[in-house]
Amino acid sequence: MDFESWWLIFMPLLFGLGWLAARFDLRHMLKESRTLPDSYFKGLNFLLNEQPDRAIDAFIEVAKLDPETTELHFALGSLFRRRGEMERAIRVHQSLLSRSDLPAKDREHALHEIAQDYLKAGMLDRAEMAYKELQGTSYHEQAVRALFRIYETEHDWERAIEAVDTLGKLTGEHVSQKAHYHCEMAELELNSNPPDIFAAKDSLAKAQQSLSSDPSPSAAAQARILMIKAAIARVEEDRDSERKALLEILQKAPEYASLIAVELEKNYSLSNQSGQLLDIFVDHYKKYPCIDLLDVVFRMMRSIRGVDQAWQFMQQSLTQHPSLLSLDRALRVEVRQAETGEGTQLSEATLPASLVQQLVSRHTRRLDRFSCRVCGFQARQYYWQCPGCHGWETYFPRRLEELS
Repeated sequence: MDFESWWLIFMPLLFGLGWLAARFDLRHMLKESRTLPDSYFKGLNFLLNEQPDRAIDAFIEVAKLDPETTELHFALGSLFRRRGEMERAIRVHQSLLSRSDLPAKDREHALHEIAQDYLKAGMLDRAEMAYKELQGTSYHEQAVRALFRIYETEHDWERAIEAVDTLGKLTGEHVSQKAHYHCEMAELELNSNPPDIFAAKDSLAKAQQSLSSDPSPSAAAQARILMIKAAIARVEEDRDSERKALLEILQKAPEYASLIAVELEKNYSLSNQSGQLLDIFVDHYKKYPCIDLLDVVFRMMRSIRGVDQAWQFMQQSLTQHPSLLSLDRALRVEVRQAETGEGTQLSEATLPASLVQQLVSRHTRRLDRFSCRVCGFQARQYYWQCPGCHGWETYFPRRLEELS
C-alpha cells in the first residue's frame, strides 16, 4: 500500500486531541476528589492499616456530611449486620427510608436490607411486614422465601404453606418441606384434646399429595407420612391398618425402623404375635443394623427365647458392630430384671450387672443422642426439623455412636 503524505497532517491533530482528553479527565478527577470529605480518605487509610473500627467511624462521618451517598449507607448497613450490630444497621437503613427524594429502586433496596436486619435481630413481626411490602418488586421472590422461613420459625404452618404455594407460582419450584408442613398440622390435630381425626386425615392426604408431586421424594418424608398414618389408625383402634403402615416403613424407608420398632412391638404383642415380629426384626437388623432396633430385639428375644439365646445374639451383634451403647442398654435390662426379683442372669460376670452397667453408662451418655449433620446440634430425641439450624431432614435416624 502506498503511503500518502497527507496523512501526516492528521497525526499531530490526533495526539493533541488525546492530550486534551486526558487533561480534562485528570481535572475532573481532581475536582471530584476535592469534593470528597477528609473523613473518606481517613477511612480508606484505616482500612489499609487494618483498623476496621476506626474506618467505620470515619465512613459514618462521611455519611453524616453527605447524605446523598446512598451506596455508602448500604455498605455500612450490611457491615453492621455482619458484625451483629443490629441496632446500628437498622438506624442506617431507616435513615435511607426516611428520605423523600430516594429513588424507587434504592427504596426497594433499603426496604430489603432493613427486612434482613429485623430478621437477624429476631424481630419477626417487623421483618414480616417489611417483606410483605416487597411483594411485587424486584425482591418479590427473595421476600417470599424469607416469609416461609419466618412462618416456619413461628410454627404457623398454614401461612408457610401459602408462602410456598406463592413461590411455586413465581418460579415453578417444588419446596420439598411442604409435605412436612402438612405433617406438622396433622400431628397438631391428632394431639389435640379431643383428637380431630377428620382434620388430621385431610392434612395427611395433602402431605401425600405434596410428596407425590416431589420429583425426588425423600425416605424421611415417606417414613413420617406412614408414621402419622399409623398414629391415626392407633387412635381409631384399627390395629391392622396401623401394622400395615408401620411394616411399609420397613420396606420403603428401612433406615427409619428404629423410630417405629417400639410401636410395632406393642401392636404385635396385643395380638400375641410377638414371635412373628421378632423374626422380622432379626432379618431386618441383619440388613440394616441399628442400636435402637438391637435394643428392642434383645428385650423381645430375652422374653421369648430366653436369656442365653438373647445374650448369644447380643454377643454376635457386638462382635460385628461394636457398641458400648448397645451393651449399656442390654445391661440395663438385666438390672431391671434383678430389681423385680429375677436376679441377674450374668452368672459368669466377675462384677454385679448393676455395677458394670453404671461403669459403661458413664461413657455412653454423650453417645446416646441424635446429631444434626449440618450444624451438629445434638438431642436425645429425633427431630424432623433441627432446632439449631432449622434445616429439614438433617438428622440421621441413628445415634451419635453409630456415626463416629
